[in-house]
Amino acid sequence: MLLKVSPSRSLKGEVTVPGDKSITHRAMLFASMAKGESCIRNPLVSGVTRTMLDAVQFLGVSSSLEGNCLWINSPGLENFTPPPQPLNCKNSATTMRLLAGVIAAAGIPAVLDGSEGLRRRPMGRVIEPLQQMGVLIHASESGGAPVEIMGRSTERNLKGLRFESPVASAQVKSCVLLGGLAANSPVVYLEPALSRDHTERMLSAQGVDIETTWEANRPVITMQPGGRSHLRPLDVTIPGDFSAAAFLMTAALITPNSEVVLQGVGLNATRAGLMATLQEMGGEIEVIRQWDEAGEPVGDLRVAYSKLRGGKVGGRRVVEMIDEFPIFGIAAAFAEGTTEVAEAAELRLKESDRIRMICDELSKQGVRVIEKTDGFTVFGSTHIPGGGIAESHGDHRLAMSLAALGLNTQQPVFVRGAEIAAESYPEFFQILQALGAEITTLPDEDIGS
Repeated sequence: MLLKVSPSRSLKGEVTVPGDKSITHRAMLFASMAKGESCIRNPLVSGVTRTMLDAVQFLGVSSSLEGNCLWINSPGLENFTPPPQPLNCKNSATTMRLLAGVIAAAGIPAVLDGSEGLRRRPMGRVIEPLQQMGVLIHASESGGAPVEIMGRSTERNLKGLRFESPVASAQVKSCVLLGGLAANSPVVYLEPALSRDHTERMLSAQGVDIETTWEANRPVITMQPGGRSHLRPLDVTIPGDFSAAAFLMTAALITPNSEVVLQGVGLNATRAGLMATLQEMGGEIEVIRQWDEAGEPVGDLRVAYSKLRGGKVGGRRVVEMIDEFPIFGIAAAFAEGTTEVAEAAELRLKESDRIRMICDELSKQGVRVIEKTDGFTVFGSTHIPGGGIAESHGDHRLAMSLAALGLNTQQPVFVRGAEIAAESYPEFFQILQALGAEITTLPDEDIGS
């Protein structure tokens, strides 16, 4: 799909964003671990979450979507059946890493595989702690998928451990905690900064004894043994996805005369770093109503066009906005002055090398940007030429970000491969049009005039 995004007069209206992808991912998997029937309301069932749902069905889990509720029926973690074929995680590293922990806890053999892109993602981060717990697991010679799990080195339980992760990664943390559900002693997990904590919140809601404390300014997550036997079915409503809201939030901030209300957005502090950063840069973003949903803070946001100033992002803030850097790069392009991103080398290991792709695509549209090993520097301007073809590189977040860029460039921006946005936000382009964006779809060979 070739999408033509033209400079737009304004964006106005109210939007309810889809269910949170990260929480949906976990709810599908955690409900599958609990014996009995679970109801997940407002799930995001598309792209990568569909991949998770397809995978657990090979473990003996059944599901059905009725209206706004996804029903999941499971025999329970201890009664999972070995899958008859490799579990296809497609392009979802979250699916692969979390499933590795669950398969380890179930004590069954399985092979986890996926796309060529996923095979390039490092899996050693989860394999090492699982091996320390007694899981017989190994990756391919390259260190990635396919990942083969052959069971346990002991007949009954896995071993607890104290594991210090060198990176703040919710995927690694979740894998270790999920494997630890079958441990015979506590699992203690330390990370350099608190990554998103949806796993801890949901496991606690299911009856698992888990708590977060702090040691020398580092979060320490401790899970007591016996968690596998305490898992309760879920009855949960998924909050709106902050990462999905981020694209509309930034689009409103950079498009003149815009004012948009985003309803029911998840505001978990481990996820909302982009909002805090944009507010620090002068963005007019206001929480007009707030409440709790499924143990998660949720709110309605009012966002209006703002003259942004350059800023700096590094340290813990990187962890709090790790998925939002493609759209943050767009905000930085329109911010007066210089914006610097550092300590973000993890971005090179996402669906694409997001540091390189952000820099390359911004440069093609006339933005001055410098690529660095662990980040980038953007020299902002209110007059960005645009007018060229922007490539999504098969990255859903990059596709939506480049579309937002075209709302305020001097010439239209043509986004090639825009259909990949359906991986996380199938209705994104229709929502933008409903708010007032000028978007049309063209044949790939027709750049338009």
